[in-house]
Amino acid sequence: MSLKAPPSPAETGRGRGGRAPRPVSRRSGIARLGPLPWIAPVILLILAVVVWPVIELIRTSFLNISIAGKVRGSAGTDKFKKLFEESDFGSVLMWTVLWTVVVVGVTMLFSLALAQLFNQRFPGRRITRWALIAPWAASVLMTAIGFKWMLNQTAGVLNTLMLDLGLIDSSKDWLGKPETAWPWMMGVAVFVSLPFTTYTLLAGLQTIPQDVYEASRIDGAGPWQTYRHITLPMLRPAFLVGVVINLINVFNSFPIIWAMTQGGPGYDTSTSMVFMYKLKETDIGESAAMSVVNFLMVVVLVLIFLKVSRWNEED
Repeated sequence: MSLKAPPSPAETGRGRGGRAPRPVSRRSGIARLGPLPWIAPVILLILAVVVWPVIELIRTSFLNISIAGKVRGSAGTDKFKKLFEESDFGSVLMWTVLWTVVVVGVTMLFSLALAQLFNQRFPGRRITRWALIAPWAASVLMTAIGFKWMLNQTAGVLNTLMLDLGLIDSSKDWLGKPETAWPWMMGVAVFVSLPFTTYTLLAGLQTIPQDVYEASRIDGAGPWQTYRHITLPMLRPAFLVGVVINLINVFNSFPIIWAMTQGGPGYDTSTSMVFMYKLKETDIGESAAMSVVNFLMVVVLVLIFLKVSRWNEED
């Protein structure tokens, strides 16, 4: 009988001590990076389109730049001091906040009503839904120019119609005075903001399960109780999205005001965005300082709303 030597650790696949050796990782260098190669283009795009312009904007606000664009050295905080000493700075900020709050508030109210209407079944619902897309599909600038011509003092449709009906004795310069120009510009801003917000809320309404409404009816809840305790709480995520996006869009709105009044007469119908644009004609550094203030203001507005609405709390 022949004696056979016991198998070596290499043959059994076990190391010394009876433990199997750790498998050698064969993952390539790219695989070790995980999802980074896939998201790297997006990160680079954000850095190039968002982060770098913000950094460059802040840097420009501390420079002394000629109208021709030539840098003449550092200006320190002189541009911010000059900006805060502008006689129209306070009134522009007040009108900016009022413009944003009124337009966003009215937009959300009308959009909520339209979303609930479109969530019901009625003849012609599909056509009315398509019609609502028109202000969204059209250019904001084109819409603003159309309203400007409609409100024209000499050949505007509104003046012509009101004169024919005997509602006014003479043509009105609707956009020539702040007290009439602001309501019209706010109306146009609401008009162009309705489609997106309405469809956002409509999508939120359609995600609410019908079983919840059936259970509330079985429990004896009335229409108002159902709306208050079921519809509104479950619509909250869509409502928050609509408000936040509208806050940013309306605050940064430029085409409507510029196309209809160009912020005039003077700065009487200017928001901070139009004010910033006008300042570049005289001082680029001061205009950059106003841009920094605008950026901080919109961040503060959004944070205040999120704090008040307690967006991260669950009901």
